[in-house]
Amino acid sequence: MMISTQNYPKLDQPEVLEILFHPRKEMDSPPQPNTTDLDIPVANDVTIGARFHHAAKDDPTILFFHGNGEIVGDYDSIGPKYSSVGLNFLVVDYRGYGRSGGVPSVSHMLNDTHAIFQYASGWLKEHGISGPLLVMGRSLGSACALEIAATYKNDIVGLIIESGFATTLPLLMRLGADINSLGITEADGFKNVQKISQFPKPTFILHAQHDQIIPLDNAEILQVQSPARSKEFQVVPGADHNSILVHAGKFYFETIKKFAYRISGRKTKKNYYRRKTKD
Repeated sequence: MMISTQNYPKLDQPEVLEILFHPRKEMDSPPQPNTTDLDIPVANDVTIGARFHHAAKDDPTILFFHGNGEIVGDYDSIGPKYSSVGLNFLVVDYRGYGRSGGVPSVSHMLNDTHAIFQYASGWLKEHGISGPLLVMGRSLGSACALEIAATYKNDIVGLIIESGFATTLPLLMRLGADINSLGITEADGFKNVQKISQFPKPTFILHAQHDQIIPLDNAEILQVQSPARSKEFQVVPGADHNSILVHAGKFYFETIKKFAYRISGRKTKKNYYRRKTKD
């Protein structure tokens, strides 16, 4: 399935890109046990790095888009926790991040999302990984997850948004952009509200109570605008933008597992990690 290219010229201005993207290269993150590295082609001579953390082949798979300033290697200690509760976990980078080539921009990021989804879907099928597919985005990655949800609603069973943003202008202003001098309007933005309104399947929105970068009201807007008949909303008490995992602990993974298994019509596996390592 070919997707027409969409450009975001107002968001691709240098003054915006320097506050939206903070790429880091991968210094030393060799493949971990029970993982597979992917290099996903998105353009001529440009590939995006990804890492697949294996559970069972018939377990649900989460395609995950991380936040700004993060890279695939940062999830080497988190991916196994998904696997341990019976979830395959495929985390991907953006251009210029990790071992990926190219230079990041909003247009590249959102257009690459289509190539990533199509490649990942084919790779999963080729390797017999047959469980249902969910897409998840954290912070900046919420824009990628919503792009997929709005476009491939028939190919995924559910959507998870962690610390996601609803509207573009308030985010840019909080990050320090002078939107007036740059001539940016909300119509020039990511259109996350419009995209979530096009996804009727099960949706789970997770947000920190004291998020100082993307305030809680963003999650509330996305929740209200979601047309899903089955949708969940979870606020993590005491957490800020970068401390959800610290505050939620095991509850974080258990909650995501229960959501994924419920919408997939599957029974939750008990003591999954103990059973799997014993086999």
